[in-house]
Amino acid sequence: MRKPDGSRRNFLQTAGLATGAALLSRAAAGAGLSMWDSHAAAQTAGSADYTIRIQVSPVEVAPNRILSTTTYNGQFPGPLLRFHEGKPVTIEIINETDVAEQLHWHGQKVPVDVDGASEEGTPWIPVHGKRRITFTPNPSGLRFYHTHNRAGADLYAGQYSGQVGPVYIEPRENAGRYDQEVFLTLKEFEPTLSRGGDMAMDFLAPATVNRELEKQGELAMKASLAKGTPHGYEVGYGSFTINGKMLGHGEPVRVKRGERVLFHVLNGSATEIRSLALPGHTFRVVALDGNPVPNPASVPVLWLGTAERVSAVVEMNHPGVWIMGDTADDDRQHGMGIVVEYAGAQGKAQWLAPPAFKWNYTRFAVPKATAATPDETFEMLFTKDNAAEAGFNRWSINGVAFPMSSEMVPATFHLQPGKRYRIRLRNASDDIHPIHLHRLSFELTKIAGVGTAGILKDVVMLGGYQETDIDFVADNPGMTLFHCHQQLHMDFGFMTLLDYES
Repeated sequence: MRKPDGSRRNFLQTAGLATGAALLSRAAAGAGLSMWDSHAAAQTAGSADYTIRIQVSPVEVAPNRILSTTTYNGQFPGPLLRFHEGKPVTIEIINETDVAEQLHWHGQKVPVDVDGASEEGTPWIPVHGKRRITFTPNPSGLRFYHTHNRAGADLYAGQYSGQVGPVYIEPRENAGRYDQEVFLTLKEFEPTLSRGGDMAMDFLAPATVNRELEKQGELAMKASLAKGTPHGYEVGYGSFTINGKMLGHGEPVRVKRGERVLFHVLNGSATEIRSLALPGHTFRVVALDGNPVPNPASVPVLWLGTAERVSAVVEMNHPGVWIMGDTADDDRQHGMGIVVEYAGAQGKAQWLAPPAFKWNYTRFAVPKATAATPDETFEMLFTKDNAAEAGFNRWSINGVAFPMSSEMVPATFHLQPGKRYRIRLRNASDDIHPIHLHRLSFELTKIAGVGTAGILKDVVMLGGYQETDIDFVADNPGMTLFHCHQQLHMDFGFMTLLDYES
């Protein structure tokens, strides 16, 4: 693990938005990750700053447990890419596989032609071919890159594969202070299909459900089951990893008492919600999805929906050898954890269950603030047709399922440049949906009936039978994809497009 140069013990003393912004301003390599120097890469790749190779590679998640999957540059996670906000970057993407690919720059405000989504019109990276792209990285903070191919029933494709890598965009002003910085990518492998059941969501707050949505969803499911239709397929996994290693088989995170460690955590899963706890320690959350939060707060557990990111500071004040891992015993025992080892400490890594805790986005919001009034509000109703697509659940937005073909389809919602829009998300299913908007960040303005303001994200967990409002300013022209980031959901209908009126 690499530490930033010089003493960082005079950690920032101030709180608030300035705290989060400053803490996130200096990136280094994290545990188990490689990082490229852009100048060295440019020398080996012509005028490109980075070269990314999409290739099938072996990934050793534990001794004698070697998987074959599609990766970036032959490793998982893909290399940590370190950009500078506002400084253009050129990337050569070489596809060494037999499948045309899309590489999505998640969380960045980029043009359609480089965003990496065929639904928007981004050109494909051809089979055994390449594309060279140039864009200006923004906004600053923790982003990531991943395949945007739909997988359908193919559990070797899409984000079931190893095509995930972290991005850190350093801000223009770089005044952060901390002792050590660690990047963690959470990911499952060896997926299998099973018949679905209920998804636990008792960790979310507020817990208020909309009774009308609940009635609609429950009636639809009962009618399906009454016809003898089994539950639709869901995905389970055989291996759980952090930075591509199962618990106990990678290098530990080595720390010293008194250090303040900035963890950047990415949920790189195709389908799963993840939690993370470190016995005897708390996480001071300073950013969500790379965006500094207006009200940094300490929590005992982090919860991340698919594709969410959390940046949090941990003060190392409880010496020992500990397991930082998922709170679900079965997942942790099957690998979802990493050892945190204090200098001088010995013995077997220990796990202690954290106190009961509810994850609430509003904890990090501007206290008592009210969001700006939108120019227009769109309503989106999300519904599930149980096992309606060859045994898979089919998902619809306002009664329309996105076609499974690769052909371009017209946008459903139309925007005017510069206007502020509100999307009212209404979930008529008992599933949690990690909702993602491409090429823009949005502000959380209401969660389960509770108003809020100031939190900027690009993914939000929408609870079962709940409503959430998100606001954004239409200032990045072109087709804009909206979808659930759960691979099974987006593949089977849970997408739509927004465009800009000319």
